[in-house]
Amino acid sequence: MREEYELEVLERYDVEVRSTRRIRGAFFCDTDRGTMLLKETALSGRRALLLYRALSRLEQKGNVKVDTPVFTEDGELLVSSAEGSVYMLKKWYQGRECDIRQEGELARAAKELALLHLELADSAEWSGGAKTGIGANDSTVPGGVLPVGRNPLDEIRRHNRELKKVRSFVRGRVAKNEFEYLFLDSFGKMFRIAEAVAARMENSGCMKLFSESCRRRDLVHGDYNYHNILMTKEGPAITNFEHMHVDIQAGDLYYLTRKAMEKNHWKQKTGQLIVDSYEKARRLSDAEREYLALCLAYPEKYWKTASSYYHSNKAWLPEKCVEKLKLAVRQTDEKYDFLAKTFGLIL
Repeated sequence: MREEYELEVLERYDVEVRSTRRIRGAFFCDTDRGTMLLKETALSGRRALLLYRALSRLEQKGNVKVDTPVFTEDGELLVSSAEGSVYMLKKWYQGRECDIRQEGELARAAKELALLHLELADSAEWSGGAKTGIGANDSTVPGGVLPVGRNPLDEIRRHNRELKKVRSFVRGRVAKNEFEYLFLDSFGKMFRIAEAVAARMENSGCMKLFSESCRRRDLVHGDYNYHNILMTKEGPAITNFEHMHVDIQAGDLYYLTRKAMEKNHWKQKTGQLIVDSYEKARRLSDAEREYLALCLAYPEKYWKTASSYYHSNKAWLPEKCVEKLKLAVRQTDEKYDFLAKTFGLIL
């Protein structure tokens, strides 16, 4: 039944659909205008329009491949199905996800990210906003909405408060499970690191960097991971920009690096390759390098796993949850060895 709704949505577009097939959470379409993807979205109409403006501009310049949204025959970017779901059709590419265990593909993904950042840095030209007179808290511009990222120091402090809340909760549990014993046993070491990162960031140039990025309206992808990088015959294609917002651009590089390094046991050669490949196209400033290092230093996976457990149903303990916490703790020494060698960061 759901498939029928989606096929009805496709009839709203001026394209001839030759065949369709399901892929993860979406509908893959072979059309007379090339490969396209129909996907549910939570975007508002204004956000969808801004996304179109950004991606169509990138597509016209031709330096990076992106999944530009497609208009319906009625000039709409979003279509509601009979069941009430909202869909967006966008251009797509024949390819596969980036393999983050292949260093060559990681290098191409990092360089492509740098090229994307160069194109997105001067966002005011096509977003309708002016560079002057826009503050860090002003999230709107004519013709669209540019959400602004959260203050990174405030985010770390919020995470630290939550870690303490989880510890208080676990301590109060009478019958503790394997996850809770492991969390309490590792908390002291991991929380000291979390507090040390917050202190270093407070006395760093990261807050100034954040303020400057907001003032310039620098845009980031917002979810730059291997799932959203397609390796095609013509080179990488970057997809799924729904989380695009104003922020420090090195945040995208942090996310790519962290996800890759967790899979590669914080191998120093791999991390250095990612940073070097990025800098072949766009040099990082000293403040960006500092920000990147401090973001990587924060025990993000440990906090995220603890937070997920705290907000879950405690009556059932997924084995995967325990394994994630063990991995976060086990990789700590490997990570800080990498950070010391690559960035000279010692907490």
